[in-house]
Parts: sequence; C-alpha cells; structure tokens
Amino acid sequence: MAANILLVEDEPAIQELIAFNLQQAGHHVLRADSAEIGMNMVRNALPDLVLLDWMLPGMSGVEFARKLRSDERTRTVPVIMLTARSDEHDKIHGLESGADDYITKPFSPRELQARIKAVLRRRAPQMTDDTVEVKGLKLDPATHRVSGNGSPVELGPTEFRLLHFFMTHPERVHSRAQLLDHVWGDHVFVEERTVDVHIRRLRSALEPTGHNELIQTVRGTGYRLSAHV
Repeated sequence: MAANILLVEDEPAIQELIAFNLQQAGHHVLRADSAEIGMNMVRNALPDLVLLDWMLPGMSGVEFARKLRSDERTRTVPVIMLTARSDEHDKIHGLESGADDYITKPFSPRELQARIKAVLRRRAPQMTDDTVEVKGLKLDPATHRVSGNGSPVELGPTEFRLLHFFMTHPERVHSRAQLLDHVWGDHVFVEERTVDVHIRRLRSALEPTGHNELIQTVRGTGYRLSAHV
C-alpha cells in the first residue's frame, strides 16, 4: 500500500535516487535537505514513515529522531535511519535514539523497500497490503474487498479505512481524536462528531453478517474493535 514518506537527506544525488525508487514503488515522497525543514513538514502533516539521514547540516538525524520520540504527537511515527556508519556502536546509538531500523549506505532499492515494508508491518500495519481477518470478517487492502462469513460487505472509502485501522489494532481503545489523526489524517480539519457518523455507517454495513457487534463503544473514551463480544 502506498505510504506518505518523509525523506530527510542533504545529498541531492542520493535524495533524488531514493525518491525516484520510492515513487516507482507507489509511495508519495516529501523531501527535506535538513532536519529543521523536515521538522516543519512534520508539524504540518504527519508522514507514515520517516527516512532519516544520520549526518545532516545543523541538527543531526539522531537529534531529529529524539525530538520525534519526545513529542506525544510524533512518538509513534516509524523512523528508518540512513547512514554510512556501519560500526556496531553507531548502530546501537541510532536505535537508542528512537529509530525503528538502520540501513547502511550503499543499499539497494530492494533492500530499502523490504525494510520499509517490515517497519510498517510492525509499527503501522494499516499501511500494508496484508489481508486481515477477525471472527470471519475479512478485509483485503489490495483488492479493497470486505467479506463477512463469505458474504460481501459494501463499504464507503472512509468506512473501509476506519475498519482497516480497527482490524489492524484490535482490542485497543482509540479516542475520536486519535481516529481522526490515523484515518482522516492530522492535516484534515473535521469535527470529532464526524467519527460517530462513520462509526454508525460502519456498524450498519456490518449488521447483515452480525459483525457490527465487533465495533464497541467505550463510554467516555472512544471506540475499539474486539473479538470478545
């Protein structure tokens, strides 16, 4: 599945090569040649993943990663560190700063794609094309099809994204604000009551197969998808 990737790399040739390969793989790439510019872009809209060069002018990549991890809003954004440093001590230092993975230059486009997919699967499973299934409710992101006990379920695009997020984060309670950030995007300004409208639509679509009960309201907190009904 296409992801919005922020690439923070100050070497123009390397930045161009990486961006080209990511775009060829279907991702949307935002570019920054310094940590300061990258931080401003993150403030405007959260990316799905950050590719971050270790050696940057001004603020280093390690400092950038630490700032992301220290802010509640950006704490869960996946980060892959790009670096020419291959020493084990440097690798540990990069991971301890908050990076999810570490890739040493030079690297192949295939290796980078594999690392991105692995990190997204761990940190942002809703960004992958993996089929998910809960108690007979099956969702395939690649074909955009949903079925309940073998019967097709028709969903609008927002309800599909909402269900996909719930199914890839089962049993966790999400506030309306969190759902807006993850499903609509934090750069989209809509009222929290909008979430309630789409939850009702989602439950209505799931009712014929009996899966509407999976979507639970947690009073005073938000919503969760639970197989324990």
